[in-house]
Amino acid sequence: MTALNRVPSLMARAGTASALTIAAVGGSIAVPGVASEAAAASPATKALQVAASKKGSPYKWGATGPSRFDCSGLTLYSFKKAGKKLPRTAAQQYNKTRHISAKSRKAGDLVFFHSGSNVYHVGIYAGSGKIWHAPKTGDVVRLQKIWTKSVWYGRVS
Repeated sequence: MTALNRVPSLMARAGTASALTIAAVGGSIAVPGVASEAAAASPATKALQVAASKKGSPYKWGATGPSRFDCSGLTLYSFKKAGKKLPRTAAQQYNKTRHISAKSRKAGDLVFFHSGSNVYHVGIYAGSGKIWHAPKTGDVVRLQKIWTKSVWYGRVS
């Protein structure tokens, strides 16, 4: 039985007036045994939310959080909070992910910046050609448009 199928029976048990009151004040009806939207989120979605929550945190080379980050420190921290383990550096993270095409990318995938075969930067894809990342010394964690075509994509499994 789906959550939507359970709502009418819950409303009947709670009483129509109670359900209408909840709806009128913008509340929600908790359905036992059904995961909330947040709980049902994938690790990639959770990691993306964690990275976004660190907006404005200062860049610090070698830092892995919780208040300062370098690029791979932000991705490591975000995925750790989402229950996934990543290695420390951008290059190691690239080698650990399942490589995907730009066409296949989804929010929560990792975006690796490279020069030739050298991976030098990583961020978390946010959709619409943008990433959450910790750019460089003197900067802060922020959402930014991908600025080059020299990127590869990886999915954390």
